Amino acid sequence: MTDAANPYLPLAATVVEVVDETPAIKTLRMTLDDPAARETFTYRPGQVVQLSVYGVGEATFVLNSTPTRPEFLQCSVMRAGEVTEALHGLRAGDQVGLRGPLGNAFPLEALRGRDVLLVAGGIGMAPLRTLLLYMLDNRADFGTIRLVYGARGPRDMAYAAELDQWAAAPGLELTLTVDVPDPDWPHRTGLIPNVLRELAPSARGAVAVTCGPPIMIRFTVQALRELGFADAAIVTTLERRMKCGLGLCGRCNIGPRYVCVDGPVFTMAELGELPPEL
Repeated sequence: MTDAANPYLPLAATVVEVVDETPAIKTLRMTLDDPAARETFTYRPGQVVQLSVYGVGEATFVLNSTPTRPEFLQCSVMRAGEVTEALHGLRAGDQVGLRGPLGNAFPLEALRGRDVLLVAGGIGMAPLRTLLLYMLDNRADFGTIRLVYGARGPRDMAYAAELDQWAAAPGLELTLTVDVPDPDWPHRTGLIPNVLRELAPSARGAVAVTCGPPIMIRFTVQALRELGFADAAIVTTLERRMKCGLGLCGRCNIGPRYVCVDGPVFTMAELGELPPEL
């Protein structure tokens, strides 16, 4: 856990593996250096951490490992600025700082016993990966799990090494799609909202969880509403808005709510009560 006496002080962690997911995304697998911290560190699917490169800065990333598989902590980083560029330069054996876990989590109790539709676009698969693996490791607690995962092209699809395992998982229906036609792509081609309309998953007794670029979320939510999903049954995460993660800097507010204190996970019904975000 982050030091309660100084919540800005990160825990020291060591990178044990770097996975090249796409040309723009790397996954860092890390272990905490302090054995006691390693034993007591707990988190829930959907919570985030602040990763820091000493002398450069820190940024927010969802933990896309799962607490059901505690061998390491994992974050996926899309290159987008100075901190992410520095994180992309790390190798196994390098040290980072880690603050967290921060924020709320996916509403697991509300999902239990229900069908769950996961809809991810690009790097938006990162937060949904932790939820997916958690549900697969607790398979009897959930109904049918359906994952619709899309990216611009095949080279932009993260976790490619895991897709065959997911496709073979009992009770998981996997649909992959890319925006741009590719002659070597064996799956669907089309924008995620259009693919959703074609698949027409039932909203009865189901909850949809979505994450991706803001424009993708906007049109995905529109498609889900057309399919009969109520706003209270559509969940998304806004960790990209988080800054300090502690509700102190005041830079992640949406109206009266702070993403880092009240979120980053919200239902569309909750977001509907706030000034427009998506």
